[in-house]
Amino acid sequence: MITVFRADRVVVDGAERPAAVVVEGERIVAVLPKETDVGGARDVLLGADEVLLPGLVDTHVHVNEPGRTEWEGFATATRAAAAGGVTTIVDMPLNSLPPTVDVAALEVKRKAADGQCSVDVGFWGGAVPGNAGGLRALHEAGVFGVKCFLIDSGVPEFPPLLDPEPALREVASFDGLLIAHAEDGDLVTAAHGRRYADFVASRPAASEDSAIAGLLRAAAATGARVHVVHLSSAGALPELAAARAAGVRVSVETCPHYLALTAEEVPDGDTRFKCCPPVRGEDNRDALWAGLADGTIDMVVSDHSPCTPDLKSLETGDFGQAWGGIASLQLGLPVVWTEARRRGHSLAEVVRWMAERPAALVGLGRKGRIAAGCDADLAVLAPDGTFTVGELHHRSPLTPYAGRELHGVVRATWLRGHPVDGDDPRGRLLTRGEQGP
Repeated sequence: MITVFRADRVVVDGAERPAAVVVEGERIVAVLPKETDVGGARDVLLGADEVLLPGLVDTHVHVNEPGRTEWEGFATATRAAAAGGVTTIVDMPLNSLPPTVDVAALEVKRKAADGQCSVDVGFWGGAVPGNAGGLRALHEAGVFGVKCFLIDSGVPEFPPLLDPEPALREVASFDGLLIAHAEDGDLVTAAHGRRYADFVASRPAASEDSAIAGLLRAAAATGARVHVVHLSSAGALPELAAARAAGVRVSVETCPHYLALTAEEVPDGDTRFKCCPPVRGEDNRDALWAGLADGTIDMVVSDHSPCTPDLKSLETGDFGQAWGGIASLQLGLPVVWTEARRRGHSLAEVVRWMAERPAALVGLGRKGRIAAGCDADLAVLAPDGTFTVGELHHRSPLTPYAGRELHGVVRATWLRGHPVDGDDPRGRLLTRGEQGP
């Protein structure tokens, strides 16, 4: 069957315009003028208040299954993703058990995900002490890259790479990708108590800046391709820009919480806001937006990292004891759009940050764009619509956005030409390289 999506506003080639998006089977086959007659097709007509977007691609999601499925699982995470207009996620190698640090663990992860997913799912591998010799095998088994921590990860089964250079040399040998949680443990102190300002002080911006500088030096020495995850310190932006200008192959992401929240607004004791690295001050947030606008920051992804409610230590409000992670997979698009529109950014820019560039990072050439040959992954957004954050599809009910009014209502999501309703898990397990280089 041929389906034609017709809308006055379609994000195509970096801009909005009227269009008819023609879908045959699972692929987009043409983008035509809106009123073009396509004989025998079924029409899907968008409302005057709706925009057709490519499905978002979120390359930073902690699903946690198997092993910690009570925190989050593939069924709940992918339903939440679809409800937020996300049609592809890439799952992090922790905090599942076993962590995805070898091919056997990857197969355990894939088996756990199979048949449960409402959206397409890919996987990162892990780089930990002692497994550099196995990174090529993970790459050949289809992971999109390998992640390391340069500081304690919070779970003992995924120890940090205090010296990432051996892993970088191995990754460079097969032109893979290493992504890094960059904080310098020598500059981080133990956190305790209810004061959010004390928690931020325990993980200062200098710890990020230092770790990123070291990562960039190692990347320059090895020629490896690297990606900095969840940047929260705007102080690292000049060094990142300089390294890129000098030929270092580095890309950078930030997250909705760093773009929407500020340290000044976090109530003492409200550990729903705890994440590592932390949400910082308003001036820092403004500088991150500037880095996003000028291209130093490439993309925005969720770092969805939920846990069971007890691990957030809400009863004590102790930021030192609470798990660090923010549940936001379903809310990333409206959170970013609410702040972006206030700052004068367009939906086309948001699509570039949250769909096109994450897809490019992991080589998913048929994802993140509305273009002939791409998968028919689509989202229908009412950008001027508002809603108050309430019940979510995430397994964890805790989020710092609870009760907030946000702009951007996702009214429908389509995966490879089929509407996603959460009851028919059509999501596929993706492998690096299957959509071309």
